[in-house]
Amino acid sequence: MKLLRIGEAGSEIPAVLDQDGSAYSLIDLTPDIDGTFLASDGIHQARSALAQGALQRINITGLRVGAPLANPGKIVCIGLNYRDHAQETGAPIPERPVVFMKDPATVIGPDDPVLIPRGSVKTDWEVELAIIIGATARYIPTPAEATSHIAGYTISNDISERQFQLEHSHQWDLGKSCETFNPMGPWLVTPDEIDDPQALNLRLSVNGQLRQNSNTKNMIFNAAYVIWYLSQYMVLRPGDVINTGTPAGVALGLPGNPYLRAGDTLALSIDGLGTQRQRLLNA
Repeated sequence: MKLLRIGEAGSEIPAVLDQDGSAYSLIDLTPDIDGTFLASDGIHQARSALAQGALQRINITGLRVGAPLANPGKIVCIGLNYRDHAQETGAPIPERPVVFMKDPATVIGPDDPVLIPRGSVKTDWEVELAIIIGATARYIPTPAEATSHIAGYTISNDISERQFQLEHSHQWDLGKSCETFNPMGPWLVTPDEIDDPQALNLRLSVNGQLRQNSNTKNMIFNAAYVIWYLSQYMVLRPGDVINTGTPAGVALGLPGNPYLRAGDTLALSIDGLGTQRQRLLNA
């Protein structure tokens, strides 16, 4: 099942897509798709209502698509989680997941404009598989048991300002938490639609030129391991998001470092999770 949110920013309507691509409103079930909805077995209720024909069909053609999750509790990110990305940045291959946090307020719709921060000269892109948590995860015993805590998957573009990230602080937060720095969506795709989260092609193009082209099989730490690992240190709650890392092909690792400028366009996709398109504007 694919869940999404349709409408202008701050006024989105929760919806679900049928297998034929038809959209149905969830407004009679929930005011929004958020942690409360996920924690209350909302996905099961939505699936049942859709199967029973109890939802109103809506026309979403031409309407803005918002992030598929409203008000994320926290965004936990895994850095250097693809061997080739670590190598291109000159970093050692991590023996344990590199963990940092990102301001949840960075989340925007998948096709919303991305703002280049004032003073930025090194704004960069990062296509990533994102996990949306659907059940509280606390001291999960084994990685194999972690998948039951997943509400679904989506695409995140972990936009980064490398000078802010690497030169202005010993931590990465300054370069990760600028406004609009986490386009997300278009859908929350439930796990039953993804045969293997570690076999998904992910791609990103800048101004039509392919920059990132990899597969989630190349992760150093897979999705289940990451959830298990994080649960040993923090409580993951419904509505939390995990950005699982990006492969090689970011501007930081390319010859000439072709960082983003106003007017540039990004197009990114992950198998089964849809596409995103953003235009860069000056803040």
